[in-house]
Amino acid sequence: MKPFLLLATRSEDEAADDEYAGFLEAGALLPEQLHRVRLEAGPMPSIDLDAYSGIIVGGSPFNASDAPAVKSPVQRRVESELAELLDRVLDRDFPFLGACYGVGLITSHLRGTLDGTWSEEAGPAWISLTDAGASDQLFARLAPSFEAFVGHKEACSALPEGAVLLATGQNCPVQAFRVGRNVYATQFHPELTNAGILTRIRIYREYGYFDPDAMEDVIAAIDASIVTEPANLMKAFVERFGR
Repeated sequence: MKPFLLLATRSEDEAADDEYAGFLEAGALLPEQLHRVRLEAGPMPSIDLDAYSGIIVGGSPFNASDAPAVKSPVQRRVESELAELLDRVLDRDFPFLGACYGVGLITSHLRGTLDGTWSEEAGPAWISLTDAGASDQLFARLAPSFEAFVGHKEACSALPEGAVLLATGQNCPVQAFRVGRNVYATQFHPELTNAGILTRIRIYREYGYFDPDAMEDVIAAIDASIVTEPANLMKAFVERFGR
């Protein structure tokens, strides 16, 4: 099988390594089956789509909807490089899964509406499949309703033209959509386990994803949740597009 490619943007080594481990576990992949490029560390190398089974974009401290003047030079570079790659991905309908930050990238790239209307604090959220999701080649593997971990300051509040809504949530109406046949974006994190999000909130405690003074309550909500279903999305992505 050709490997998958994970494009990461987390500058904190522990968070970046934990994210990579999460995608490996969720997709039942070996390290040689998931190449990783940390875009925040340097320019994107030349990417030959034919060398990969599919591309995954992980979450990020970046907010795609921030004004250009607010974005760091690194973020502007990363988003410019990803925009060029997305043009190629969309043109070929190449297998792509963007998790959390991926929603922002695709929404803004295709001129949907991305803003802070439906932000969610870090923690568990209930996700429900739409009728289109229940019949989708990947999302049909999931239960009709399930818990997943979220944590984002921006979200898609109006779908890009032609996008198909696959999953929604009580506090965020767009939890997943598809463009074309093979390009996917999820607001929730398919790679995060209970242990993984505890690592994530510790690292990003002061980043504005939740009130740091309420961390004990955030941990209690995580401990009370049962989040196992989202990993099935990663497994379905790998099984469907591994080649």
